Amino acid sequence: MSADKFDYHAAFVRNIGWLTAAEQSVLKERRVAIAGLGGVGGSHLLTLSRLGIGRFTVADFDTFDLVNFNRQAGANMDTLGQPKAEVLPAMARAINPELDLRVFDQGVTTDNVAAFLDGVDVYVDGLDYFAVKARRLVFDACTRLGIPAVTAAPLGMSTAVLNFLPGRMSFEDYFRLEGQSEQEQLIRFLLGLAPRMLHRGYLVAPEAVDFAAHRGPSTPMACELCAGVAATQVLKILTGRGRLHAAPWGLQFDAFRDKFVLTWRPGGNRHPLQRLAIAIARRQLSRMGDRSNQG
Repeated sequence: MSADKFDYHAAFVRNIGWLTAAEQSVLKERRVAIAGLGGVGGSHLLTLSRLGIGRFTVADFDTFDLVNFNRQAGANMDTLGQPKAEVLPAMARAINPELDLRVFDQGVTTDNVAAFLDGVDVYVDGLDYFAVKARRLVFDACTRLGIPAVTAAPLGMSTAVLNFLPGRMSFEDYFRLEGQSEQEQLIRFLLGLAPRMLHRGYLVAPEAVDFAAHRGPSTPMACELCAGVAATQVLKILTGRGRLHAAPWGLQFDAFRDKFVLTWRPGGNRHPLQRLAIAIARRQLSRMGDRSNQG
């Protein structure tokens, strides 16, 4: 069917009931930014498109590879080698051809972050776990500009979610990454995302985690859980309806363990429990590195 047959109301009418018609009209006019269109970012874009968000700003500089097939919405044999910043916008426009969609195909940098966030109502983090520098850049800019920001991490078969809202605790104040080595930042980011670490007990092949090589295991279930929960946070932010937990509050739902926890870490990674967990994680990674070197 051609794009001239598209009708916004008909396409998203099944949202009405859980949304009011007035709320759906609000979503049509709102802009969501997503940096990263891989495992979680691609699913964020498609889920939010189906929610009826009418405007997006997206960024990604990568292309699809075979290693993306297990979890990334746009990855298949037809898209091998193609830019994610072309494939995912095309998929989103196939859902809603009326989308106002701005694409940054070189990713987010210090030179373009202001333009990337221009006119944005909510930022949703879709960056690779190991993209520490870019993630700090975008979240710091969101803090300065007063833009609500949501991060949903796929951990095991779970999602761990944090909201950073204007006037509340910032990303940096929570994670405390300034001045730390890359490995230390990665540890602090992981422990801050999921203080209860619900996913840790069923990691059956720890050798698959390699911080030095920027490699770790992933599942498609976690990415889809992230998209569903993050989209719900966006819905609450944009409609002003429903309770929102902002950092230092966070949540984790683990589908493998059938568990949900709401976490509270006053002071973020300065909290005594967090400092202890970070110290333990450092020792565990050091032992893993020693065993790898001996092997």
